[in-house]
Amino acid sequence: MLGSPRARRKPQTPTQPALTPADDGYLQRILNAKVYDVAIESALEPAKNLSRRIANHVLLKREDTQPVFSFKLRGAYNKMAHLSREQLDKGVICASAGNHAQGVALSAKKLGCRAVIVMPVTTPQVKINAVKALGGEVVLVGDSYSDAYLHALVIEKAEGLCFVHPFDDPDVIAGQGTVAMEILRQHQGPIDAVFVAIGGGGLISGVAAYIKAVRPEIKVIGVQTVDSDAMLRSVKSKKRVQLNDVGLFADGTAVKLVGEETFRITRALVDDYVVVDTDAVCAAIKDVFEDTRSILEPSGAMGVAAIKQYVAAHKLKGKTFVAVTCGANMNFDRLRFVAERAEVGEQREALFAFTIPEERGSFKRFCALIGPRSVTEFNYRISDAKEAHVFVGLSTHDRGESAKIARSFTKQGFGALDLTDNEMAKEHVRHMVGGRSELAKDERLYRFVFPERPGALMRFLSSMHPDWNISLFHYRNQGADYGRILVGIQVAKGDKKAFKDFLATLNYPCIDETDNPAYRLFLR
Repeated sequence: MLGSPRARRKPQTPTQPALTPADDGYLQRILNAKVYDVAIESALEPAKNLSRRIANHVLLKREDTQPVFSFKLRGAYNKMAHLSREQLDKGVICASAGNHAQGVALSAKKLGCRAVIVMPVTTPQVKINAVKALGGEVVLVGDSYSDAYLHALVIEKAEGLCFVHPFDDPDVIAGQGTVAMEILRQHQGPIDAVFVAIGGGGLISGVAAYIKAVRPEIKVIGVQTVDSDAMLRSVKSKKRVQLNDVGLFADGTAVKLVGEETFRITRALVDDYVVVDTDAVCAAIKDVFEDTRSILEPSGAMGVAAIKQYVAAHKLKGKTFVAVTCGANMNFDRLRFVAERAEVGEQREALFAFTIPEERGSFKRFCALIGPRSVTEFNYRISDAKEAHVFVGLSTHDRGESAKIARSFTKQGFGALDLTDNEMAKEHVRHMVGGRSELAKDERLYRFVFPERPGALMRFLSSMHPDWNISLFHYRNQGADYGRILVGIQVAKGDKKAFKDFLATLNYPCIDETDNPAYRLFLR
């Protein structure tokens, strides 16, 4: 939340006058938006279990129940419905890797016009099939949205099509603003804040424009992930900031550069920001499932994750908060990853490395100290004559409890290392405990990230330099857009410079994990 555990107010920008939505025309645009030929008025539902657990009233604006399982069709249709018949007869084009593509395709079907959808080749097949089923003409180009966007501009010019931008267009923003119009109509009582996920900024711009014109006392709080925070960085810098890379777990909000118009509106009207991580989003997906039996996509659950974080940071009780659950286009294979990380994200599980003396009775004493607490994971292999290292998952009940558990074990003579926030331990080491080898001389450990597409793993392996022996290798397909590999490579001291040059030419993001304490305890 602006870089600290506590949410802070947005930096003041005295050189820029505050935007008045009514004067700027957005209130009228939203009131006159044409969305209901394709969109439904989604429900505003109480999240009863979550509300009870965090002692605040949480309402879910169920945009995940729209015909394309996302709010995106509102803005797409409103934009296209304002085109002339002549423009529609020529056809429309957009670049998208998912939800916007489906919104444009459905709108084109309703309006009886041609729709060309340019998508990166990395787009999951389920989304490609959904666009084709709606009558969209799919063109697959490049590895990223940026590649698809540039190619779409070429087609737009060559064929005279009308470009439908996913967020940086007043008609698109106004269409998304109808979400806020419905919220205030559906709940006319007190609302303390509305939490909205931010990608390019179209949804939060529309929501903020309407709420600040009609009920300005309601806070509008933007939500971003730690690895896709282009809007927050832009607001803090007072100018648009382009990210070099974005995380793709929450792919619906993975935008490197926000729009000019969305930045202008968001900077003027949004009250605060919350930054959430992957584990918190996974926990929020589970929270919504337990209340609704529906499964959100990661971006769709960001608002719920932010409410929980905001309440904990400010120690709030009895407030009313709304989260826009903005999408449910979940890749089913990704559920495995979500389920694994949800308990840690909710802080209902803590992970530890415990050091136990290899002496008679010590293990029994260790188990007695665990007591009635549920053991969620236990990995052990003898590796030393004097002590053993055990990887253990324990159930927890309160936030911050893992630190207390670690201290209690340390007082009883057991070395305790809290791994709950150790990314490498959660992704890889938990599956590899016992992998020590005295043969792994001069081993360096690296964690690589590479685009997950057919043949990518083999291409990664074939690019490895033949002069260095791979002494450790761990890979697990999580159903995500990016794959992660943990590699141990034996590099003699005299080869260090050549190895650094090799890493530079490999051109994959990597992290040196050789000094990671989890690696040194279990694998070194």
